[in-house]
Amino acid sequence: MACKFVKSFLLKSSFSPVLKKSLVTSQRLFSSEVRTVTLIPGDGIGPEISAAVQKIFEASGTPIAWDPVDVTPVKGPDGNFRLPQKIFDSMAKTKIGLKGPLETPIGKGHQSLNLALRKAFSLYANVRPCRSIEGYKTPYDDVDIVTIRENTEGEYSGIEHIIVDGVVQSIKLITETASMRVAEYAFKYARDNKRKTVTAVHKANIMRMSDGLFLKCCREVAAKNKDIKFTEMYLDTVCLNMVQDPSQYDVLVMPNLYGDILSDLCAGLIGGLGVTPSGNIGSEGAIFESVHGTAPDIAGEDKANPTALLLSAVMMLRHMELGEHANRIQKSALEVISEGKVLTGDLGGKAKCSEFTDEICEKVVSSK
Repeated sequence: MACKFVKSFLLKSSFSPVLKKSLVTSQRLFSSEVRTVTLIPGDGIGPEISAAVQKIFEASGTPIAWDPVDVTPVKGPDGNFRLPQKIFDSMAKTKIGLKGPLETPIGKGHQSLNLALRKAFSLYANVRPCRSIEGYKTPYDDVDIVTIRENTEGEYSGIEHIIVDGVVQSIKLITETASMRVAEYAFKYARDNKRKTVTAVHKANIMRMSDGLFLKCCREVAAKNKDIKFTEMYLDTVCLNMVQDPSQYDVLVMPNLYGDILSDLCAGLIGGLGVTPSGNIGSEGAIFESVHGTAPDIAGEDKANPTALLLSAVMMLRHMELGEHANRIQKSALEVISEGKVLTGDLGGKAKCSEFTDEICEKVVSSK
């Protein structure tokens, strides 16, 4: 109510048109209702880069409050390790999370924590925008691809068994429900983000029933969304064409394993996982994350690059319809990288994580 009153007062006042616009913009930016986000700092460098994102958000005046949650696995009565209850309680309230890198211990009884989170909250679509960053030189200058990966089934369903000694069978699970859901999301994403083409990536020539069902669902959804161009292509052909000319692709949608491989390939085109954002979207919530490793060799040394987690947080803000805050933070971060003066080691510089973070904060503050 107070925000509406302030805006009404500004518009009716005798201020000049230019000043009115500036004041209304400031009011819209800084008077937004504060929303709480579940924060999973993660392992290794996770706490450092999570702190960097928090500092940049604070400098920008972003209306976000954090609910930090430790997801260290807890041992259950059956001897298996599971996620602690607090993560479920927090996400049930916030419906949205930001996650740093997690390390899954190797050993019997330890489930992949990343996979566990996706399954626990039905995060059916993994979205990774891969776009060339000005000033960060790679062999490719014109990459602008979005991979949308089905996130709940396929080979990652974990359905495996031993037939006889020395012979293991792994079952690839593809369902019409999951395939339709991710296909519909891909076309919605394309329309909402003014993308022109959705390409279904598959191997239906070999796996006629499983990939055939996925492709059938994509075709059915495409028929209902004729304003978006639809193409379909074999996975191996996409990989070949991608490294020759990535500019020919726009939005790619695919089953789980293909998406895992192809999204990393696309990240490599723009400089690696350290600059690639990622989001996991579900019908009841979303978790945005950095998908690189925990880098335990540099943990605690102030050398980590927070860019991937920061850009994932920017994706999160857009998902929350806080686009103006997202744009300001992204613009500031990309300007720092483009200028090339204060960069972390993996970006070709010698700056500390804290120095890189402070430089972005200065850009954000100066843009207010």
